[in-house]
Amino acid sequence: MVRIAPFARLPRPLRWLARFLTTILVLVLVAALAGTGVVIWTVRQSFPQLDGEIELPGLTSPVTVHRDAYGIPQIYADSSADLFKAQGYVHAQDRFWEMDFRRKTTAGRLSEVFGTSTLEIDKVVRTLGWRRVAEQEIALLTPETRQVLEDYAAGVNAWLDQHTDAADRSLEYAVLKLTNGDYTPEPWTPADSLAWLKAMAWDLRSNMGEELDRALTAASVPVDRAEQLFPGYPFDRHRPIVTGDGDTEKAADDMTRVVRRTGLEQRETRALARTAEALRAVPALLGTGGDLAGIGSNSWVVSGAHTTTGKPLLANDPHLGPRMPSIWYQAGLHCRQRGPACPFDLTGYTFAGLPGVVIGHNHRIAWGFTNLGPDVTDLYLERTKGDTYRFKGEWQPMETRVEQIKVAGGETVDLTMRTTGHGPIISGVLGDAEAAVPGAAAKLGEPSPDASQRLEVALRWTALDPGRTADAILLLNKAENFEQFRAAAATFEVPAQNLIYADVDGNIGYQAPGRIPIRAKGDGRWPAPGWTGEHEWRGFIPFEKLPSVYNPREGYIVTANNAVIRQEDGGPFLTDDWSYGYRSQRIVERLEQALAGGKVSVESMQDIQRDTHNGLAPLLVPHLLRVGAGDPLRGWDFGQDRESAGAAYFNAVWRHLLRRTFEDELTGAARPGGGDRWYEVIRALLERPDDPWWDDVRTKDRTETRDDMLTAALSDAKAELTELLGDDPSGWRWGDLHTLELTHETFGTSGIAPIEWLFNRGPLRTQGGKDTVDATGWDAPDGYEVSWVPSMRMVVDLADFDRSRWINLTGASGHAFHANYDDQAELWADGKSTPMRSSERAARADAADTLTLTP
Repeated sequence: MVRIAPFARLPRPLRWLARFLTTILVLVLVAALAGTGVVIWTVRQSFPQLDGEIELPGLTSPVTVHRDAYGIPQIYADSSADLFKAQGYVHAQDRFWEMDFRRKTTAGRLSEVFGTSTLEIDKVVRTLGWRRVAEQEIALLTPETRQVLEDYAAGVNAWLDQHTDAADRSLEYAVLKLTNGDYTPEPWTPADSLAWLKAMAWDLRSNMGEELDRALTAASVPVDRAEQLFPGYPFDRHRPIVTGDGDTEKAADDMTRVVRRTGLEQRETRALARTAEALRAVPALLGTGGDLAGIGSNSWVVSGAHTTTGKPLLANDPHLGPRMPSIWYQAGLHCRQRGPACPFDLTGYTFAGLPGVVIGHNHRIAWGFTNLGPDVTDLYLERTKGDTYRFKGEWQPMETRVEQIKVAGGETVDLTMRTTGHGPIISGVLGDAEAAVPGAAAKLGEPSPDASQRLEVALRWTALDPGRTADAILLLNKAENFEQFRAAAATFEVPAQNLIYADVDGNIGYQAPGRIPIRAKGDGRWPAPGWTGEHEWRGFIPFEKLPSVYNPREGYIVTANNAVIRQEDGGPFLTDDWSYGYRSQRIVERLEQALAGGKVSVESMQDIQRDTHNGLAPLLVPHLLRVGAGDPLRGWDFGQDRESAGAAYFNAVWRHLLRRTFEDELTGAARPGGGDRWYEVIRALLERPDDPWWDDVRTKDRTETRDDMLTAALSDAKAELTELLGDDPSGWRWGDLHTLELTHETFGTSGIAPIEWLFNRGPLRTQGGKDTVDATGWDAPDGYEVSWVPSMRMVVDLADFDRSRWINLTGASGHAFHANYDDQAELWADGKSTPMRSSERAARADAADTLTLTP
């Protein structure tokens, strides 16, 4: 979430006056809305026309847009060019502010709009060079993909040409005009679309957070104790995605040697801490932020032999950050006469700003994504002297460039970016990273640099190399069988995703894609010394060696960010930093229970998506009862629905157990967030009642044990919940703690309450938890409020696409107070869904509005 201070660009004496006048203006607007019920022009002016006719220059024939009661468009055209022009136009109708904000973010140009409050974000994004890489990618794409991007941009720009006034575009532009009246959006370009893929890759960038956490933890405690906090994947309890059954692609791993342990000593690493600070400044456009631990998604597919429909069923619910409007935009893209010249017949979830459908189905296949999470980033500690860096005994010149960051209402800022052979220097982006650490080099077994040298951190990341993921989306949209699906996956380079597949012929499958590095030494778990030349990347895993399965024997495939394959089963090394499989194993258990009693239906697939079972509770609760816990844990079924008193108490105990056990020795980024990695840590510690982690080092007169910590956590939780929810434990409710605020991604954090009221919605009472199947994440250090969610839910019925179901987090519209701004939010919170129509017959029958776009 990007925090916007809209008046930061003004001279300090004027900021209070600006805030005061804006607050008065907004209060008048609020009073007009609430008191008279009249939606004045500053709100309604930008609502899109949804029926009748609109001219869209450049079309070759009319395009029909049917929208259902939720404002979801189904677009019908005679040519591919017309189809994608129309998609660009419709995206702009509903979501142009979001699109404009995203492209400014990915280009490092937010300060042109919001002033100095976003300057640090711009510095980091410019250093990473998202926009530069996106511009380089255009030449790598196929002519067809480039044309689609051009057609899409033409549709967006046609809308822009028709909406030249701020109030015509959206309420956000009207508010922005109060502080930056000179701002005018630029025309849309293909690079604007491609840069969004870089933001997607950043938010799903795998284990960089864990790499930093390990190093920072090892700066506080000995390495062997730090390693306790990063346990291995529990293959004995939680099965991987690919089990070796069925038609499975495997390969012996002769490409890398994995090193499990490092020689780091216990010393503070200020360079890495500075790096962590810089990375936290980068906006999380998908909402995941810097804490990726445990975040993920669910997807699974069941073959027709095991379903009530006789054809496969496919479910997907990506877990991303909550925001207003929602990250996804539901749509259908249909050629009236499908053929070589116009091959598209799509329904699914799109990103506003990007042509095509990202997740969904066409006329023959359906697909879903979860984050694969391979290790595609490495942090290199670099010895530097001025604009040179040490490599294999030589001082090499860095690549340097200077870019200017324009600041609304302020002076233009010159930013110098420096790049080694490993990547951009990121540790000093937010300020002087001088002398990052006396002795940090010694942690890596090398002498410390002399006084003339510095220690800085460079980032090597696959997404900083130009790629062809935009080709992959278009190929996926046209694929008609598993071979074509895999061909699309072969160009899906970043972010690497678990791709699941089903087709109308009854087949199911899985493919792991991505550009995944082969390391000459090490496994990427720890920052590496850049000066030795021993830890270089020496290529990428060939696509043919990545795990794949087709029609497995068990008749289903489950992915939930769990391990893809056992290393001993063969296959290349992908990472050691998987999610630990609590969600995936629960899905497997639920599927096997359903299959033992019959067959799986659309309804039972949706019921599994709503599962709230806490996988740690069966292990931890008996220990809590043993040391004195009573109601409401006694008799609790380990489910985390909104009305559960047991869930409220258990999660409060869990939060305080982590704080009691670890926060005496771990601070900052290393603090426990409470996800499934910490489930595994506590699982092991419960077997060692006198382990040093149980001891509170702040108490000098005693040594605490496991039961001391359990008892203290029970007491802390009871005190906290009594204050928050009352003194009657039977009246505690998880949904009263575990609430979701739908926050507008810009003005939702303005600090001006009336403006935030205009754009934000909620709170919603929610169920689930961080590592339940219904994964409503929360961070233990911060409280119980929801920080990431199933951003959408979808179940596709390959027997009849019109019987498929879906739901979005908020709504189709990005216009505050529009009927479709948040009309799906309560349904989402209640675990409900709406029909996912795709046929023209069904779309016409469900249409609440029909718009014709004419040449």
